[in-house]
Amino acid sequence: MNLPEDFINEMNDFFQRQKDVPCEGFYESFDKEPLKGIRFSRSKIGSTEEELRLLKELGEEADPVSWCSGGYYTKNEASGREALYHAGVYYPQEPSAMLPAQVMAARPGETVLDLCAAPGGKACRLGEDMHGEGILVANEISFERSKALLRNIERSGISGLVILNETPENIAGRLPGFFDKILIDAPCSGEGMFRRDSGAVKSYMNYGPKVCVPLQRSILEAADKCLKDGGSIVYSTCTFCSDEDEGQIASFISRHPEYHVKAHPEIAGVTHAGEGSVLPGSMRIWPHISKGDGHFCVHLVKGEEKNLRSADELLLKGTEKRRDKNAEAALDVLGEVLSDKGREKLISGRFISHGTGLFKMTFDEALFRGLKVVKTGLYVGDVKPLKSGKNVFEPSNSIALALDRDDIRDDSYLALSGDDGRLLKYLRGETVSVDPGDGLKASGLILAGIGDYPLGFAKINGNTAKNMYPKAWRLI
Repeated sequence: MNLPEDFINEMNDFFQRQKDVPCEGFYESFDKEPLKGIRFSRSKIGSTEEELRLLKELGEEADPVSWCSGGYYTKNEASGREALYHAGVYYPQEPSAMLPAQVMAARPGETVLDLCAAPGGKACRLGEDMHGEGILVANEISFERSKALLRNIERSGISGLVILNETPENIAGRLPGFFDKILIDAPCSGEGMFRRDSGAVKSYMNYGPKVCVPLQRSILEAADKCLKDGGSIVYSTCTFCSDEDEGQIASFISRHPEYHVKAHPEIAGVTHAGEGSVLPGSMRIWPHISKGDGHFCVHLVKGEEKNLRSADELLLKGTEKRRDKNAEAALDVLGEVLSDKGREKLISGRFISHGTGLFKMTFDEALFRGLKVVKTGLYVGDVKPLKSGKNVFEPSNSIALALDRDDIRDDSYLALSGDDGRLLKYLRGETVSVDPGDGLKASGLILAGIGDYPLGFAKINGNTAKNMYPKAWRLI
């Protein structure tokens, strides 16, 4: 690979200064094939044994990523045509990029901000760790990229979140001192992407460190204003540039001496900066030392670290007794397919309407008034009035993917195996056949899924099921 001369000079200088990091093999690593990986959803997969079974189904060996629970290296590019992907069972992710969310370790009851969230892999992991208990804000400044973020979060089935399309400064102005934890996967010169993305070298030439350093600085300043005392920031990049990494954070701490670096236990494959380095406690993944494309990560704590669960006081408690017609219409329809457990899960919280859309909220949406909101709460479906005065409810696929198998009645779930020809038909949006062996009711709303993992809705009538899988999601 023809590497930029500025990059080579920068790295030669780095290796001269950092004698503890060997330079042998670094430049040669850019001619190797980029690594591939998947991360299993912690909200959909219950055990390592289940992960190993699914890896076998995918034709992959068990080669775990040492710095990410549920992360595995794969030989094949994770296919967007694979049903398990559409069910949100796994997320294709470059192995190095799995580190920051693992380091952050979001917990139920916290207020968490993913400040630069697209395409959504880290936000999904944060939401999985929070188990729907807390408030997760996933922000993306680019509206186009926020669409991909929305799709990936919907597929994950996580709840208790809001997606914003905002500048960090606007969030800081509206929500000062609001968050317990903030993840910043900062826009950077992208040197760690050189062997993965042919456009990364060109991007580096146009938007190198001179452009990225001041942008990162402004993002960190906004994050500080959003963060509670005792809270933490995890800052990461996919660049090797010390000005964007150790130098950026050292400069931030010099301006904000109340912050300190939280060191983490040694992780195989991750280089931990020791005492005497520019930034003790920071972490790097090197492509010539580890099985990763390259990443920098540091965990900052503001003041004395505290176990904050500040979302608890903001969440809506119990079950709302008074409901409008839209919510009643939704509950009547979904009641056809939900088990007692699933019904209890759905009716807790508050339902709000935006146009024809119905959303289930676990927090007050007024918290984010004045900000550009792409999505808030869990999208339950659309309620449309008929001339008769009745309301007709059509469930969204978001609610299907937020359900577990035991949330669904046995007579309302069509379990399809990977080798069942009906599975591909369903993902294509075609009508599928049913037979007595499927154990389904004669008519009405059902869910289809791969094994125990729901994919979406259908309407059964006798021996056929009319497909309700969203057109925008269907395989071509």
